[in-house]
Amino acid sequence: MTDQTMQAENPLLRNRWLIVIAVMSATLIQVLDTTIVNVALPHMQGSLGATPDQVSWTLTCYLVSAGIFMPLTGYFSDIFGRKKYLLFCIAGFTVASALCGASQSLTEIIIFRLLQGMFGAGLVPLSQAVLADAYPREELGKAMAIWGTGVMVGPILGPTLGGYLTDIASWRWTFYINLPVGIFAFLLAWYVVPDTIKKNRSMDWLGLALISIAIGSLQFFLDRGNQEDWFNSNGIRFALLFAILGFVGFILHNLYTSNRRVFDVRIFLDRNFTIASAILTAMGVGLFGSLVILPMMLEGIMGYPVLTTGLVLAPRGISSMLAMAITGKLIQKNDPRIFIVIGILMSVLGMYFCTEYSLTISKAWIIWPLLLQGFGLGMIFVALSAIAYATLADELRVEAAGLFSLLRTIGSSIGIAVTLTIFTRHTQIAWNHLSGHINPFNPAVSSYIRALHLTPQDPHAHALLGAELAKQAAMLSYIDVFTFVMWSFILMLPIVLFIKYKKPTTPTTNFIAGE
Repeated sequence: MTDQTMQAENPLLRNRWLIVIAVMSATLIQVLDTTIVNVALPHMQGSLGATPDQVSWTLTCYLVSAGIFMPLTGYFSDIFGRKKYLLFCIAGFTVASALCGASQSLTEIIIFRLLQGMFGAGLVPLSQAVLADAYPREELGKAMAIWGTGVMVGPILGPTLGGYLTDIASWRWTFYINLPVGIFAFLLAWYVVPDTIKKNRSMDWLGLALISIAIGSLQFFLDRGNQEDWFNSNGIRFALLFAILGFVGFILHNLYTSNRRVFDVRIFLDRNFTIASAILTAMGVGLFGSLVILPMMLEGIMGYPVLTTGLVLAPRGISSMLAMAITGKLIQKNDPRIFIVIGILMSVLGMYFCTEYSLTISKAWIIWPLLLQGFGLGMIFVALSAIAYATLADELRVEAAGLFSLLRTIGSSIGIAVTLTIFTRHTQIAWNHLSGHINPFNPAVSSYIRALHLTPQDPHAHALLGAELAKQAAMLSYIDVFTFVMWSFILMLPIVLFIKYKKPTTPTTNFIAGE
């Protein structure tokens, strides 16, 4: 079939690049908001008169509401039509962003961030489903490379843009920046994105309640666990209990319900989709765990300004974009498992060199290991996205996209929670270990104090020693976090062996085949 014939038969293909621009614009503002606000939290705290614990709820409520609504993407797309639901999400997210920027109290911004998460939950899976339909199956890798560019690069570049906007204007512009992009995406999507046939579906309200409790409780558990000292908090224990009961109840409910399901569980019968989702969840640990830890290291113990930190981290996003473009072209004629394995090994190597960081490293030494990691992440993401959708039935794509995005979000929450916990606990361990060597009888301590023209009894010497001890303990803890992230990538390798691959026999044959 020629390209002209395909374009005549499929309206998606006639406006392919306009569709790409429309849905990727919508995706970009959503994924940027997962990290762009982080660097502005101290400024929001002062402006809104909130404590650090209170202002962090602006992140928690966004993640919880987005996590609850992501699995419902397929349901709303069926009853409203994909185009109408996409336009509804873009418009709602844009308006909620404006309201967040205009908030005058902590209560207001928490409510509007909840709305932002609700509307934004459908943008990423809807864009993925639209792009998957806009390209023939043999070009699925190219489509996922385009989609992955926004999904992967957005969170990485978020701190850079957030720091810049906060420095030159105010924290409110981290939300206002969504307005022109959202309006543009809405108008273009309204013009070029075709609609789908509506389907009659009734909501499984019990299933919805169970999955909402499960996802909401899990996100709360992961996001607040480290701040609440995990199981020493009754709230965290109850959150985990509700999450387990919600998931178990939802699974049992689905086993005895033949219709009116929140989402079609047949999706997980597709072997490649299930394995790709598992690897993606594990990848979220490494990607978002290091994404949170690195700015803390650069700004906390190395004294980098916010904007400088963003510029140092930006090359990783550029490297990911390059990897996605290359992988998108090569994957159509090659075994996708090769790209996943190479990507994992590059990520492992990049994180290994991160374990060699010290307080005296230069910016160049910080950047080039991140370039390796970014390139590897880009290869993994494109290959996983292509594998996940290659063998799925077309009617399951939207629901699968919602679940795929949900698992990516859960993986990122797990990564952030685990890495922050490791950092906190290991900093205390390193502090206790190092402090045992600081005494007047240690020749190294005496030499350090004499070089500063101080005496062991001088209070100023005690303050300087305490500050240096805190830096060294934190650096050792960061290295432990990088080691954990490195091993999280290594443990992904055996899972790749379970992916089924069948070499294509013709140019138009589906390039991945599952059982």
